[in-house]
Amino acid sequence: MFSTEEMSATFSSEAHIRSMLRFEAALAHAEARAGIIPHEAALSIEATCKVELFDIPALYREARKAGTLAIPLVKELTGRVEGEASRYVHWGATSQDVIDTAMMLQMREGIDLLVAGLLEIAAVCAKWSEQHRHTLMVGRTLLQHALPITFGLKAARWLAVTTRLMGELRERRAQEIAIQLGGAAGTLASLGEKGLLVGVYLAEELHLPGPDLPWHTERDRIVKIAMSVGVMAGTMAKIANDIVLLSQSEVGEVSEGRAAGKGGSSAMPQKRNPVDTTRAIASARLAVGMVPVLLSGMVQEHERDVGGWQSEWAALPELFCFTSGAVEGVRAAVVDLEIDPARMRANLDLTSGLVMAESLTLALAGKLGREEAYRIVQEACQQVVASGETLHQVVQGERRIQEHLSSEEIDLALDPENYLGSTDALIDRSLAAYQKIL
Repeated sequence: MFSTEEMSATFSSEAHIRSMLRFEAALAHAEARAGIIPHEAALSIEATCKVELFDIPALYREARKAGTLAIPLVKELTGRVEGEASRYVHWGATSQDVIDTAMMLQMREGIDLLVAGLLEIAAVCAKWSEQHRHTLMVGRTLLQHALPITFGLKAARWLAVTTRLMGELRERRAQEIAIQLGGAAGTLASLGEKGLLVGVYLAEELHLPGPDLPWHTERDRIVKIAMSVGVMAGTMAKIANDIVLLSQSEVGEVSEGRAAGKGGSSAMPQKRNPVDTTRAIASARLAVGMVPVLLSGMVQEHERDVGGWQSEWAALPELFCFTSGAVEGVRAAVVDLEIDPARMRANLDLTSGLVMAESLTLALAGKLGREEAYRIVQEACQQVVASGETLHQVVQGERRIQEHLSSEEIDLALDPENYLGSTDALIDRSLAAYQKIL
């Protein structure tokens, strides 16, 4: 429920072993290109690096005893490679080289999946930003009615943060994804004078960047990616939470799309629950919980860690999987979201014009000063609450306002459409940033 099939497949046990085998095949070819092992050996190793040849559950059982999946995998691979070529399996590498590089391959694919989901969300939000540019609704601060906004602006804010996330993830992919190759203690001693050359060739074989130095126990690359993915999860929860609040029975401004069997209750036949957004929020909370695990794992001992590195093996896949669930929940919600402009307008008018109090205060402040204007309008608002009249009706009988503002000025100050500030320009900015990142 809290991931997607694609992301779960990307971080499955089978995918992890497949990525490790990709490393072993690429390493063999890199070493053959550098003249360290025979080309025939590299071809033989590559031909044996097929995930279907391996008993995956058995490898994981052995990994519990060995302390790392690399040990049983390399042992099994060596046993399957025929002839003299078996001598060159995993030549000069260490367990962390294969495990870290395999995880990088998986994270690269995972980032691409997350960005694809964000692109779908952004496309819908861009459409709404334009279509609902002038659809009035109430803006809420501390869950209370504040000022008029438009649904187009709310969608534009969702679009803006989604656009920023896409840019950040793409940057992380370009800067932090890299091979790991250092040998037993990060010196590449086992490869002699050709260690750096093998690193260059390995990066080319895997289409990954090559770092300046091995990064066995410097986990900033991992954590920077994790932080960005965690921020994405939290952002998805924010968007989902907005939708949930707008879909409450008492608000009813939006609702998730209808589908057979969706959002029902086992006890109450009338219920229509927000299941997509609920999934997004739950998934995001699970995802965010993985980030502290990865942050705490940065404190590592010398050239090989005890515990922190190993905790990544569980936390990273779960972070990506749970975040994909959050992205998918928001995507599913926004794609079929039902928007009710009439209800938005009705809710804007729910407080009898009180949302225009600031606008009236500013209009009057030009004549009386802000403090006196604030006091007069506040008293008028209190009268609205006490009498049940609208703010416009109360103002018509308020001499202190009538003396300083004409009927036209009052009408203008109390019209929500005339108090949207830079809404159009802000929407345009969001749309322009979105178009730029495409």
